[in-house]
Amino acid sequence: MSRLRELQLGFAAAVLDGRSGDFDHQILARGLSGDRRLQVYRNNVALNLHGALAAVYPVVRRLVGEKFFQYAAAQYRIHHPSHSGDLHVFGEHFPYFLETFESVAHLAYLPDVARLEWLYHDVADAARHPALDLAALAEVPAERQGELQFQLHPAARLLKSAFPILHIWQINQDDDAGDASVDLSEGGIQLLIIRRNNLEIEFWPLENGEFTLLQALADQQDFATACERAMAAQPTLDLPACFSRHVMHGALVSFHSLRA
Repeated sequence: MSRLRELQLGFAAAVLDGRSGDFDHQILARGLSGDRRLQVYRNNVALNLHGALAAVYPVVRRLVGEKFFQYAAAQYRIHHPSHSGDLHVFGEHFPYFLETFESVAHLAYLPDVARLEWLYHDVADAARHPALDLAALAEVPAERQGELQFQLHPAARLLKSAFPILHIWQINQDDDAGDASVDLSEGGIQLLIIRRNNLEIEFWPLENGEFTLLQALADQQDFATACERAMAAQPTLDLPACFSRHVMHGALVSFHSLRA
């Protein structure tokens, strides 16, 4: 390994894991010790990572308060250190971290609120995709339609929660007074989170059948299996209208046949 590469790895380790080891001896002090100089970088990294997390999870931050969020973010950095130069991906595991973080165990809804915020952030940066080719779909023989697999829009995500997380999210936006409360007995919600062509992000509450249909398609189930699961979940579902709606609204954007 080259000397430069060794120095780069040693510097990164000293900054990210908080322990200088003997790397501080590689630094010319000139008024400050090597460890003090490293601490400047550590502080900057911590501030940047905290800022990235706070930008993705403003509702979680508002719900728990600034001081506690700082503490939670610091614990998250310890348990889930950044392994990428892209700050946009740093908070990916924060919802799962909150699930096992004893300090918020009494806030059972908080991990799902975090999931909603992460998916909102995730679809904002997802790829564009043209609309589904309706002419090509119409050419598929009826007897082969059941074997088709459909793809959800790259900027679409599905989320299911036992809590009214959309209501919680809505009353904790910057333009809201924030003095309203949510009754957790409102029950859960099933959502499609999708970014439109105009870059606006929308939340679509879904019934059991349509959520099951989209989830099965997202899991690469063939169309026949997805339809069976949807009807089992909601026998009263108007399946043709449901499928058509999600095609026309852009949630389903492409298809291919399992048969060569």
